[in-house]
Amino acid sequence: MALDLAAAEGRELAMAIICAGGDDGGMLLTNFPPRGWLSYDALCARRGDIIQLTIQGDRHGGSAVDYTVNPKMGLPLLTGPADNSAVVNHVLPAWDIATGHLAAAGLLAAERHRRRTGTGQQVKLALEDVALACMGHLGFIAEAQLGQRRERVGNYLYGAFGRDFLCADGVRVMVVGLTPKQWRALCEATDQNEDMARLASRLGLDFRKEGDRFRAREEIAESVAGWIASRTLAEVAAAFDAQGVCWSPYQSVQQLVESDAACSAANPLFTLTDQPGVGRILAPGLALDFSAFARAPAQPAPLLGEHTEQVLRELVGISGSEYGKLQDRGVVAAQGKPQVT
Repeated sequence: MALDLAAAEGRELAMAIICAGGDDGGMLLTNFPPRGWLSYDALCARRGDIIQLTIQGDRHGGSAVDYTVNPKMGLPLLTGPADNSAVVNHVLPAWDIATGHLAAAGLLAAERHRRRTGTGQQVKLALEDVALACMGHLGFIAEAQLGQRRERVGNYLYGAFGRDFLCADGVRVMVVGLTPKQWRALCEATDQNEDMARLASRLGLDFRKEGDRFRAREEIAESVAGWIASRTLAEVAAAFDAQGVCWSPYQSVQQLVESDAACSAANPLFTLTDQPGVGRILAPGLALDFSAFARAPAQPAPLLGEHTEQVLRELVGISGSEYGKLQDRGVVAAQGKPQVT
C-alpha cells in the first residue's frame, strides 16, 4: 500500500486498516515511534483488543541500527585474525535478523494470548536488548563478569576444534570437530586416531573434552592441515563424507548460485519468479516446512501501491468512486505511480 500519512485522511485510513475487525485484524508490527495517532492508547480507543508490537533502537526509544549496536557488544574486537588489533565489522546483520524473527514470534504469542483471553497488549522490542540477550545466552557476559577475557582466535572455532584448511588444488574448506561424534569422524577420515591419542597424552589432555581440543587447537590443526594439503577437494570430500565429518568447502556467492544444488529450483525452498523491474530471479519462500500443508511457492515482491485499492475495498469498505477521489487528492498512490510524501 501507499498512503500519505502526513495527511489527516491518510492517517485515518491507516488507523482503519490497523483496527480492522475480525480475529485476523487488529495487529500492528511497526518501527515507527508509537505516539500521536499511532500510539497504543489511540489505537486501543478504536479497537480495545489491539495488539501493537513496536521495534525500537534501545529500550528508551533511541535510534540504533545493527552497525551501531554491534560495536557496543564487543564482537568487532573479537572478530578477525588473532594478531590484528583493529576492529572488524562482519557483513551479516545478525541483530537485525534476530530482531525480525523475535518480532514475528512476539506478535504470534500476543495473538495467541488474545485468542485465549480476549485481551490485546502493547509489546516493545529493542534492537539493543535483543543483542544484549543473545550476548548473555551465549555466555559472553558471564565470561566477562568472571574475569575470563575472550581473545581473538581468527578462524578457529571457539571452545572446541574447528578451522579452515587449504586443499592441494587451492580450495579452502572448513572442518569442525565439535561433538564427540564429529571428532571421532574426523580422526577416522584422516587416519589419525593413534596420532591424536599420542598428542593428547604428550600434552596431558583428554580430546574427548571439547575444551581440551580447543587448548590443543594449533597442534591438532598442524596434523589435519598436512593431511588435507596433500589431497584435492574431491579426495577430501570423498574421505570426509564416507565418515560423516562435519565440513564444508568455501565458495563465493556466485559459486553458490551457479553450482550449488541447494541454491536452485531443485530445492523446494526456491521458486523462479519474474520480478517486475528486476528480471527472472530465484526467490526463497518460507524456510519452515510444515507437514500439514504443502510449501507455497514464492511470489514476486509487490510493487509499491499495487494493493492499495484492494486493501481499502476489503478492509475499510471504500468504493471505487471514493478510491478515485482519494487518488485525485494524493492521499493514496496506485501501482506504478510515485509515493506521495
